[in-house]
Amino acid sequence: MKAAVLGVGSWGTTFAAVMADAGADTVVWGRDASVVEQINSSHRNPTYLGEVALPDAMVATADVQEALDGADLVAVALPAQRLRSIVADFASHVPGDAIVASLMKGIEVNSHLRMSEVLGEVWGVPEDRLAVVSGPNLAHEIASQQPTATVVAASTQSVANRLAEACQNSYFRPYTNIDVPGVELCGAYKNVIAVAVGITSGRGFGHNTTATIITRGLAEIARLGSALGASADTFSGLAGMGDLIATCASPLSRNHRLGNYIGEGMSLEDAIARTGGTAEGYQSSLSISELAAQHGVDVPICDAVVAMLHGGHPIDTIMAALLARPRKAEGE
Repeated sequence: MKAAVLGVGSWGTTFAAVMADAGADTVVWGRDASVVEQINSSHRNPTYLGEVALPDAMVATADVQEALDGADLVAVALPAQRLRSIVADFASHVPGDAIVASLMKGIEVNSHLRMSEVLGEVWGVPEDRLAVVSGPNLAHEIASQQPTATVVAASTQSVANRLAEACQNSYFRPYTNIDVPGVELCGAYKNVIAVAVGITSGRGFGHNTTATIITRGLAEIARLGSALGASADTFSGLAGMGDLIATCASPLSRNHRLGNYIGEGMSLEDAIARTGGTAEGYQSSLSISELAAQHGVDVPICDAVVAMLHGGHPIDTIMAALLARPRKAEGE
């Protein structure tokens, strides 16, 4: 199998390494010529992954046509909110029979589309060739070949199986799922919850608060997912609870770091700059809040993140309002 990965950030580079280690003929594309050169010359990506060694068989290119030519699988790991503008001109280069996999975790602002839906719309790819990879996928740990599992989702089991086969190796274990909306919603929403956890950590609160936000955040994800027709089993699995734990608990999570800086009193602009890379939860909080309102679903933690990050409301005021909400049974 020839695999093309678009994006030489931490996760794109890491997933390319995963597939190379699984035996795929893998090329990764990026716009930053210096990163491309470093991958090819030293088998490192110091800009995003430090001194982690990359497979010798993996190559990089700044020529998107070269990357996509003859690809059986095209995996995309680009900033969610800029995806449409970055890849719009690539459609003619995408092979007509390739599986197109989204590695991204976001909901597009304004359109409220999931990332696989954006790729399908921009490239004219039918639903039965679209797939998603999601789960507890902290790039640095996987690039260091620490054992992890993930979810590969597609609308048909055969496509999910093909993608899973292409990325399974000695340290990366994929499980398949046909609940694409549920898997993608979990991936996007957990970033918002991680921002909320980071804010409380920056405020000096401990594990009780973190556990409260994670569990009530999962309840929000499940409520909205149910309204969107997702499978209930998805939320307790790797794409749901698994990814939520990893992203909320790890200092490697950009969304957690962003929230932590804001909780410490940093301005949003400074926190974004200090975090480095892309913290998708910042923008996806808006999309998810709007999507939930359209479906009449209560999402107080997401709404609180929107109020703090986008509305400029004081953190302590928003936290007090959350705790003062009317009591109810846990399962409501």
